[in-house]
Amino acid sequence: MIVGVPTETYPGENCVALTPASIKKLIKLGLEVTVEAGAGVKAGFPDAEYSEVGAKLAVSRADVFSSADVICQVKSPGANPDAGASDLDQFRSGQVVIGFHEPLLAHDATKSLAERGVSAVSMELVPRISRAQSMDALSSMATVAGYKGVLLAASELPRFFPMFMTAAGTVAPAKVLVLGAGVAGLQAIATAKRLGAVVSGYDVRPVVREQVESLGAKFVELDIETEGAEDSGGYAKEQSDEFIARQQAAMAEVIAAHHVIITTAAIPGRPSPILVTEDMVRGMEPGSVIVDLASERGGNCALTQPGETTQAHGVTIMGPVNLPTTMPYHASQMYSNNVTTLLNEFLKDGQLEIDLDNDVIDGCLVCTGGEIVHPRVRELIGLAPIEKPVEEPASESDEGGAN
Repeated sequence: MIVGVPTETYPGENCVALTPASIKKLIKLGLEVTVEAGAGVKAGFPDAEYSEVGAKLAVSRADVFSSADVICQVKSPGANPDAGASDLDQFRSGQVVIGFHEPLLAHDATKSLAERGVSAVSMELVPRISRAQSMDALSSMATVAGYKGVLLAASELPRFFPMFMTAAGTVAPAKVLVLGAGVAGLQAIATAKRLGAVVSGYDVRPVVREQVESLGAKFVELDIETEGAEDSGGYAKEQSDEFIARQQAAMAEVIAAHHVIITTAAIPGRPSPILVTEDMVRGMEPGSVIVDLASERGGNCALTQPGETTQAHGVTIMGPVNLPTTMPYHASQMYSNNVTTLLNEFLKDGQLEIDLDNDVIDGCLVCTGGEIVHPRVRELIGLAPIEKPVEEPASESDEGGAN
């Protein structure tokens, strides 16, 4: 079986789907790997390193697609709608593609892959269960974003993060508030603490209080009744308009007391909830900074401009997108480990097997055999649920009853 790694074509994407270290592991399992020449250069992995571990270098992108049984990408056509559109014609029936697909939004790309008989495996849909933690690419990328987001804030804030005792007097530490205590939020809290700031964290899930406090931050409690904040898959759940209004009213004073706000609240397949209104921004101290890590879905701040840094009411509002690509070496390393571990779920005796009884595979498989199979994706596209056959109860003779 051949695994193919093409160069990423999404604008500004510097990461690569598989690193030489991961490819070495796959080759030991008996797989062949073909890498498009130059695919890993921007991430810090030159062609020579791929050759050294036994990968074959392909001169052209077409060679990768024509030879590979499995295509591993960072951004597949659904997540790369413009440049990735040309890849659709290169996929063939029976081929498997693993990558970020945006399956809850990119319906046309999903339909195109299904029509071509491609099996699409979405890294966004890896279930958040214990045994799939090592395959959770969303968490890996959130780790990068949480870390880098704080560095962006520190570089933009016109004051020190830590407290200093100097001959010129004492410099008070910056006050940082992190909204959302998921993976990105917890990493942001940890990074801000390392830089010496006074850090607070807030989340609608009271259960994460212990995690926030274990990192040395104060957990902010709002006097509002919380709603269920997680769905059955472990992802954030959309809150009601009434809850968000109560949350915003209670949060205004808290935000005004901080110099840096890092927002991280994202809902898969939905616009980001507004946590910071324009009135809240107006109430902040001049020179304060907001880094909106949910900007790719519109942002948690009402004034966020995705991909831009703007000023409003004396406050700097940063809307960075695709932060992992700004740290491509380690982002690629983490993502590659996620993909390699997930790919192992599909392997049986060195061959690919799509086992829908495997809860990990069933959770992240978008389409296969010419049909869209993921229940949530089918619902969003407007397709009827797939009727699963009802198993007949085994007869007494089938069960091998004792004599």
